[in-house]
Amino acid sequence: MSRVGKKQIPIPAGVKVKVEADHVEVQGAKGTLTTTIPSGLQVEIKDNILQVIREREERSLRAKHGLVRSLINNSVIGVTQGFTKVLDFVGIGYRAELRRNRLVFSIGYSHPIEFELPDGIQAKVEKLNKPQINHYQGTITLTGTDKYLLGQTAANIRFLRSPDPYKGKGIRYATERIKLKEGKKGA
Repeated sequence: MSRVGKKQIPIPAGVKVKVEADHVEVQGAKGTLTTTIPSGLQVEIKDNILQVIREREERSLRAKHGLVRSLINNSVIGVTQGFTKVLDFVGIGYRAELRRNRLVFSIGYSHPIEFELPDGIQAKVEKLNKPQINHYQGTITLTGTDKYLLGQTAANIRFLRSPDPYKGKGIRYATERIKLKEGKKGA
């Protein structure tokens, strides 16, 4: 049996869980999230504890068992605490500013790049003190309830100007460490 799949999910106070035949709806202080349940898996609630159960022992169901449990757990965490991703932009002259629900970047291209934030994702642009990063310009903090949407948004922003392996310029995750390559050597 799946180790992750058989873990129980405690439901915190203030969270309402509605189980339907094909989806689970989790409602909390920060919003509502829905997780689709594939056929062959069931979700049961007993004493404020969620449990994902397989109906049959098939390979495809065993593969999805832990995944569905993790997705439901992420929904519970998302509507109670929320998730955060932090990105740093590094490079001389690089800037970012927030205009309504758009991030406007000046990251070394001939024109500014506008990135529209999806619904449910909030951003904050600030300059922190990070002396260990050369040419550090600022930090973008993304917050949201949906872990998948937040991670995909952060990846799309990073893709606008991926970190350069020689100078370290670009947009990177705050936890990411760039190992700089050595440049060409003169004769």
